[in-house]
Amino acid sequence: MFSALEVADMCGVVNQTAINWIRNGYLKAFNTPGGQYRVYKEDFLDFIKERGMKIPEGLLDEEDVPHWNSLIIIDDDKGLNDGIAAYLRKHIPSLTLYQSFDGFDAGAQLVQHKVGLILLDLDLPGVGGKQICAKIKSEPSFGDPYVMVITALDDEDIEEEMLSIGADKFFRKPLDFKDILNEINNLIE
Repeated sequence: MFSALEVADMCGVVNQTAINWIRNGYLKAFNTPGGQYRVYKEDFLDFIKERGMKIPEGLLDEEDVPHWNSLIIIDDDKGLNDGIAAYLRKHIPSLTLYQSFDGFDAGAQLVQHKVGLILLDLDLPGVGGKQICAKIKSEPSFGDPYVMVITALDDEDIEEEMLSIGADKFFRKPLDFKDILNEINNLIE
């Protein structure tokens, strides 16, 4: 729980600005018996995420922070999933890898492992890749991991659509594993 002053300090604004956010209904808060504003962490995270602001350091608990040296591969094509995993294990041995072959299992693993990187196929059984990406990017508890979408779908608008809902990178199949490796290396260095 945070005071208006603590919220202001974390956002780099003056106290009155945080109070105005509260009074104008932008930031959910309650009054203490002494008349001071208090903001729950979840409400503060929602406020930050809705406005596209960077989450201040120290706001997330250690278990909420994504581990940038970890990646989950979410693709129902077992051969491709295993192939990417083997390639990445060989070239980045320090990278912790998880694998999922459907949307439901992916959701469970994403809650369990706070990965910093996600390689996400769009065409999945169960919950589809679009829904997974939208949920990850709209829910602060996931810690805003870097989402790389992969697809064989032949839709000209799909890349723009995925980037608009929060995907960070887009790859079309057939994949060049070196492109994925380079992207990951650039992120974790």
